[in-house]
Amino acid sequence: MIKDFLDRKADEYNRPSFIENDPICIPHRFERKQDREIAAFFAAILAWGQRKTIINKCTELLARMDGTPFDFIRNHRETDLKSLLGFKHRTFNDTDLLYFVSFFRLHYERYNSLEDAFLPPSANPAFRAEYMEAYPVTAGAEEVTSPTCLLGRLAQSRFDMEEGLIHFRNYFFSQADYPLRTRKHISSPAQNSACKRLNMFLRWMVRRDERGVDFGLWHRIAPFQLICPCDVHVERVARKLGLIQRKQSDWKTACELTENLRVLDADDPVRYDFALFGLGVEGEM
Repeated sequence: MIKDFLDRKADEYNRPSFIENDPICIPHRFERKQDREIAAFFAAILAWGQRKTIINKCTELLARMDGTPFDFIRNHRETDLKSLLGFKHRTFNDTDLLYFVSFFRLHYERYNSLEDAFLPPSANPAFRAEYMEAYPVTAGAEEVTSPTCLLGRLAQSRFDMEEGLIHFRNYFFSQADYPLRTRKHISSPAQNSACKRLNMFLRWMVRRDERGVDFGLWHRIAPFQLICPCDVHVERVARKLGLIQRKQSDWKTACELTENLRVLDADDPVRYDFALFGLGVEGEM
């Protein structure tokens, strides 16, 4: 049975040993919430190519920020930005990096968490306050992740991740002087992109369990709302298992995969990302 097989594989790969050789090791180097958010975002956006190279480039980038990304973002002076010049990973360069830093600075002047950037207008402050009052951040994982809790009922009716991701891209590029070339680094369902890097980042921030790989830092987006990151390994294995029928590789494909995973686990479908990715990258399928 496919559920039993994927449950076993998710259990096998969703372990602390997964962290060391995956880009998620980058945010795991930090304790402060905002440091983890910033480090995770860069690690996800730069997740092109071999994992070892991605980890090395992220390490280089954070070193250019003196190893304290949140402090650098909030307190840098114009002269401090010289340390970022010359950074490059594939098509991501220092022009893009400088805009990312500018965005983060403006955002963190208004909000305490990057989670707010993914909450569209329909997830209004009244809704957020109602949820946080009912389920403070000390709530257990089983309360936060259950689709029957207040977050599940209201968030599902107010917005989904498609709306959240479209809102995020519009918000990210709301500064009038953004470089046109940088737009290619932030994907959106509005362009029918699978948004695999942003969905991976959201998995890291939202999912929570006792394994300690994903962070579960955010409480206003529920795990059942997430869309599975659909990279080449995940897609290949999912097709072999019949979880994807659609021929294209796009947003609708990622949604098709996620809907089929929700049949297996309605509360936390994206935990099967560990199984599908692990089976693909380890060459088991």
